[in-house]
Amino acid sequence: MDYKTVLTTCAYCGCGCGLYLEVLDGQAIGTIPSKTNPINEGKLCVKGWNIHEFVQHPKRLTKPLMRKNGALVETSWDEALDYTVSRLKEIKEAHGSDSIGFFASAKVTNEENYIIMKFARAAVGTNNVDHCARL
Repeated sequence: MDYKTVLTTCAYCGCGCGLYLEVLDGQAIGTIPSKTNPINEGKLCVKGWNIHEFVQHPKRLTKPLMRKNGALVETSWDEALDYTVSRLKEIKEAHGSDSIGFFASAKVTNEENYIIMKFARAAVGTNNVDHCARL
């Protein structure tokens, strides 16, 4: 039996709460708040306490899916990314940059959300970026 705790940052919002994921035999099984983190000082909201649950959720997508003949089928990352790039280019050429929008996520880090915003604005040329935590 291999048990360890891994210090990380909660991915649910932009606060930056520190927590430890309890990992048993390679599986996240629990969450412990970091008492030394200056943001949350040993406290967590209900989302933070349960953040370990989505990591191994059986419905979590782990491979790209593409619709082929009306059904979603697993595909390679290369095929999925090539298709995405070609479709984004087609849409941008036909309808302009502002016809494309991006939706960021509360389940990634602030840095990853920044990359999404930067890609949307610098690479695609649109300011159409939204986030599920925008309330």
